[in-house]
Amino acid sequence: MIEVENLTKRYGRTTAVDGISFKVEKGEILGFLGPNGAGKTTTMRVLTCYLPPTNGTVRVAGYDVFDKPIEVKRRVGYIPETPPLYPDMEVTTYLDFVAKIKGVPRKERTSRIADAIAKTRVGDVQRTLIGRLSKGYRQRVGLAAAILHNPDVLILDEPTAGLDPKQIIETRELIKNLGGDHTVVLSTHILPEVSMTCGRVLIINKGRVVAEGTPESLTHRLQGAAIVQIELRGERDAAVELARSIPGVKEVQARSGEAGALLLEVEADAARDVREELARAIVQKGFGLLSLRRAGLSLEDIFLHLTTTDADAPSEKTEVPA
Repeated sequence: MIEVENLTKRYGRTTAVDGISFKVEKGEILGFLGPNGAGKTTTMRVLTCYLPPTNGTVRVAGYDVFDKPIEVKRRVGYIPETPPLYPDMEVTTYLDFVAKIKGVPRKERTSRIADAIAKTRVGDVQRTLIGRLSKGYRQRVGLAAAILHNPDVLILDEPTAGLDPKQIIETRELIKNLGGDHTVVLSTHILPEVSMTCGRVLIINKGRVVAEGTPESLTHRLQGAAIVQIELRGERDAAVELARSIPGVKEVQARSGEAGALLLEVEADAARDVREELARAIVQKGFGLLSLRRAGLSLEDIFLHLTTTDADAPSEKTEVPA
């Protein structure tokens, strides 16, 4: 559905996007991550034909953004961080206006507007002036406008920026529901949102793709050691000594937990699963085992690792199977 090959975009002597390549399949939700100035917004503007590429090839829904920009725009719904709304229009009036601009046939206009209102849950404010809406509702109206013409692709640039926690959850669920019917590219700085919404993640830094894959596969690839977290009751020094005696354990950190419990973080060789041996030893020695689980890198850990390590050196892409 989206094919990007060696995309480069320069502004004078500044290279904002430096030869990136990636694909997004039909119905997929891709999380597009990167620090400020990484090239995310520039890439999205090329995908939506707001900017021409300097070099490379970009195809959306089978059409080249340079040769067939009008065809691409017909198949893309785009929401910038601040949707371009008219505050003096009522929601339904605005959506009707947008539907006309996007060429929605007259006989389909009413049903398309009703469908967009239902999907984005703005029915209770459809007769309200946009200028009187909260930011959360304005974001939803922008999303309704983006899906009016039933586009193949949705490009969402920070769709939950500035929303409260309840609005973020509602918008996240809405985006998840749009996946499958639409191919979605979601740019965000809210990393938990990516884990809960996106099937695959692409991380860009200094204009280059530095990692690509599912959150789980990235964690597996970058995790240099297995981390096991244990909650138990018993004497600290004895518990630490016992954990260190298990073959494959490299390091043990201990701290106090709630209600007098002891928390151990055990680092072991990545190729060795020590959980069964740890559990058996803890129980046999009379400690009260409350919980034991394997922990991985969070998406935030991965993001920081890939965008802050060797900042002055050329980045090498970490690619893992989806």
